[in-house]
Amino acid sequence: MLWSAALADTKDTALQESPAVAAGSEIGTITIVRDNVFDPDDPKESGAFYQFFNRFHIVTRERIIRRQLLFAEGEPYDRRLLEETERILRENRYLYDASVTAETGSDGRAHVTVRTRDIWTITPALSISRKGGENKTIVGLEEGNLLGLGQRIRVLRIDDVDRTSTTFEYADRQIGRSWTGVRLVASDNSDGDSFFLSLIKPFHALDARWSAGGWVFDDDRETSLYSLGDEIAEYRHERQSVTAWGGISAGLRDGWASRWSAGFVYDDNRFASVPSPALPQVVPADRKLVYPYLAFELVEDHYEKTRNSDQIERSEDYFMGTRLAASLGWSDEAFGADRDAWIYTVSAQKGFGSMQSHALLTAAEVRGRHENGDTANATSTLNLRYYWRQSEKRLFFALLEGTAGHGLDLDNPVQIGGDSGLRGYPLRYQSGDGRILFSVEQRYFTDWYPFRLFRVGGAIFFDAGRTFGDNPVAGPNLGWLRDVGIGLRFAPTRLGANRVFHLDIAFPLDGDPTIDSLQILLESKRSF
Repeated sequence: MLWSAALADTKDTALQESPAVAAGSEIGTITIVRDNVFDPDDPKESGAFYQFFNRFHIVTRERIIRRQLLFAEGEPYDRRLLEETERILRENRYLYDASVTAETGSDGRAHVTVRTRDIWTITPALSISRKGGENKTIVGLEEGNLLGLGQRIRVLRIDDVDRTSTTFEYADRQIGRSWTGVRLVASDNSDGDSFFLSLIKPFHALDARWSAGGWVFDDDRETSLYSLGDEIAEYRHERQSVTAWGGISAGLRDGWASRWSAGFVYDDNRFASVPSPALPQVVPADRKLVYPYLAFELVEDHYEKTRNSDQIERSEDYFMGTRLAASLGWSDEAFGADRDAWIYTVSAQKGFGSMQSHALLTAAEVRGRHENGDTANATSTLNLRYYWRQSEKRLFFALLEGTAGHGLDLDNPVQIGGDSGLRGYPLRYQSGDGRILFSVEQRYFTDWYPFRLFRVGGAIFFDAGRTFGDNPVAGPNLGWLRDVGIGLRFAPTRLGANRVFHLDIAFPLDGDPTIDSLQILLESKRSF
């Protein structure tokens, strides 16, 4: 069966299976079908050019797929576990798509087929992107599925507006047969260096009973403050941070999973003037927080699978349920902190409607500190995303984002510009202690499939936004800023999973007279 035909069979439902498969029946055989990058049975992909790449690609090994399954032969059949396994497999950056189907055999057992399709994962990293009037260049080499084992290694040299970096990264989502993942990132930067190491066993499934992990982060860099897209002040920031935690859960009960976690955080931030500064110096106050914390999470099992929403002609999983989370920690000088403070976070998510017609995805979060009888570095954020499916190839999208800050640390300004959704303006164009952004897009998903390598779409868009409150460096506040534009979208199907390349032309309608009357943006993002 052609992969495209197999996907068409699962296009509008979370899982397709024989109606005769009964819940609780015994799972018989589990067959793993691992498709290469190109389909040799498809006449459009059977040529020498395509098969050359298949020949030199190591397909993801069967044991790597099997260890991600939430079910096993001989266990009772549960459709929910097959659906969740699909979502877990699609999270892998080395797979383009995955499907899990079941049918009842002549022996009365449920026989399951797991089908995956690889992408080409060893690629030279050579890209030039532009957004907010600034260029970013990446040169290097990346292998996203080393020897078919699901491990990622990459070496990159990145040159952007902030710094030049040489970065090494290694990541493995599952060490051995466990659900424990490791990630190491080390960077040698033009203004310092950075090191990050994490070892995490997450709540990998809704019915998972425990989680544990931690990370260390050591970073030294120069940071700039902006006004109207220009650097106007700078400071040096050294940060050392260590976090460790463990969590337990009773598993999934009546469609809900509740989880309790406890952990400890050490977060030391030191600031200083930049040696031989090129800009005026603005130095934030040092901050050292050391605290234990307790966290709770409640998650509903409600997901929906669709296509042509944020990706082009590939399966997309959306959380449509309710998620509530909260954490509370106490930083104390007795632990080595430089202050006594409560550190809190409260968040909520909820989906309404259906991705097949009208859907509204909502998320809200409140976080900050309470110290010396007042609120510090507190932000309240709201994110609303609306999808209106007009047809299989047309979709209207609207976004509303808002942030309100109070007593913000100087190194945590609220900004808006070409790098944060206001596509017609320079990056970090306006700063304050609050912002609002409104964007609408008319999206088009075409059938154009050049060289069987990438899908093509397009968008017409309008953005409007502004900041509120005090600019930390006293720059002018220009009020509401608007832009209109048009763009093309290129979604690779053979490499770079979950990436969409944007080519946008945006026209600012407001702003100061020094900005260009036309902005060209070329960037890679995770959505349309």
